[in-house]
Amino acid sequence: MKDAILVKEVNPQQLTETILKGVETQINDLKKNFTPKEPDDFLTRMEVTKLLKISLTTVHEWSNQKILKAYKVGNRTYFSRKQIENTLFSSNSNK
Repeated sequence: MKDAILVKEVNPQQLTETILKGVETQINDLKKNFTPKEPDDFLTRMEVTKLLKISLTTVHEWSNQKILKAYKVGNRTYFSRKQIENTLFSSNSNK
């Protein structure tokens, strides 16, 4: 009986209120600290050229140089928007 909790001199209504207050506090803390995970957008090569204002040749070269990571699905090539943004931010912070 190590895990048993004995409650003395508390009626069911008081116990219920105490539990609800504790749960409400936990939920409010979770709401304050919760940031929903945003889905990752995948861009085509043409969308990357428009986003970065570069040519298709540059996108191809950056992909070959591993500056941009390409995801291949069949004959199609996609790039992660988050990875592109992270690459840009990290390259700007290194200067």
